[in-house]
Amino acid sequence: MQLWRLTATDLSALIRTGQVSAREVAQAALDRLDTVNGRINAVVEHRPEEVLAQAEAIDAARGRGEALGALAGVPVTVKVNADQRGFATTNGLRLQRDLMAADDNPVVANLRRAGAVLLGRTNTPAFSLRWFTTNQLHGDTKNPRDPALTPGGSSGGAGAAVAAGIGAIAHGTDIAGSVRYPAYACGVHGLRPSLGRIPAWNSSSPERGIGPQLMAVSGPLARSIADLRLGLEAMAAPEPRDPWWVPAPLVGPEVPRRVALCVRPGGLATAPEVEAALRDSARRLAEAGWTVTEIADTPPIREASELQLQLWLGDGYAAVRAAAEREGDPAAIGLLESFRARAEAMPPDAIARALTLRLTLARDWSVFLAENPVLLVPVSGELPFPDGLDRTEAGIARAFEANLLQVGLAPLGIPALTVTTGLVGRTPVGVQLVAARYREDLCLAAGAAIEAAGVPEMPVDPA
Repeated sequence: MQLWRLTATDLSALIRTGQVSAREVAQAALDRLDTVNGRINAVVEHRPEEVLAQAEAIDAARGRGEALGALAGVPVTVKVNADQRGFATTNGLRLQRDLMAADDNPVVANLRRAGAVLLGRTNTPAFSLRWFTTNQLHGDTKNPRDPALTPGGSSGGAGAAVAAGIGAIAHGTDIAGSVRYPAYACGVHGLRPSLGRIPAWNSSSPERGIGPQLMAVSGPLARSIADLRLGLEAMAAPEPRDPWWVPAPLVGPEVPRRVALCVRPGGLATAPEVEAALRDSARRLAEAGWTVTEIADTPPIREASELQLQLWLGDGYAAVRAAAEREGDPAAIGLLESFRARAEAMPPDAIARALTLRLTLARDWSVFLAENPVLLVPVSGELPFPDGLDRTEAGIARAFEANLLQVGLAPLGIPALTVTTGLVGRTPVGVQLVAARYREDLCLAAGAAIEAAGVPEMPVDPA
């Protein structure tokens, strides 16, 4: 039995019943990492002896008859922008290569409490800024399905790792698609939870501005919807260090199994292959008993995308731009430079206006999702981008337009799920499911129905 191929759900059951040891699972994960990571550079730091020690502690606890957590012995990777005790929180920066974490980020602490074995640290672009994963400290991450494609970003290392069988679940973060897009590009599943669902905070770093506070979340990437559910349960445990955390139940009240399909939200130029995936997913849902209705458009999504940019550009842009110059990362500088004129032209009250508009848009979406419990939309208007597309002004504009839904959903505080559904040649394709605040359970239920009708092979050997 190749343990590294198994899902977190299966591994946890095997370890809990004593059919395999956590140490055996950890060793299999380390062996898989050694076999494939050199080709994709998904994990940029790991300490095998610490990994095995974590696993042995799980085995010892089981031997003593102690209750085991939901992720007992499951190998999980952590993104390098989250504090993990004893590791540098690099965020892909040479500037932060020595920024050592004295304590775990709450989401990492929750993973430990659930019994997860923290396998390694996954790569991100400099500043976790792009839908591509390169930096001058850790190097480039490659998509294990096709190295000519982006692995996505900013959780590109997370997506590549879980797709290649390095760990069963990957931790990611999402402020404009950084969980959902790597899942899409690497052909796995990824959940952006509601704001306040999963606690997070880096004690190693200054307090974040109001824009990131309202838009950045942590979430799981995995090869099965059941594993996303398991990862969400573990990550969402209470943690007093994050005042944004909300004690909302993981399962809400019953609602009609209704899905609204929108192929071209906001007038998005949806590629034929993406439209085909949406219509196929709608068919799968209908066959599973969901009522699917096609709609012409969603509540305002272009306005929401504009809102995200206002909260980003108007809240700390100058500081990030200066840091990018010190870092000297050309891709980060190029992306920030493309928005310089717009950022510098923002009025002094831009953030106040953005926060006022956010409430209006969130209300519109809340009313819509009360009537339409699940929304089925593109993850991106295009298939996954060629790697390095954003090295030009035209490429940046193309990426932002195609990923309208990635950007626009972020400031609304609602959950969104990427479900991988198939391949176009070697290129993954998938769909996005959206629900009301704290109704991740609806996204996951619809995602499971889509998944049951077939997904791409995973894990994969890097191409």
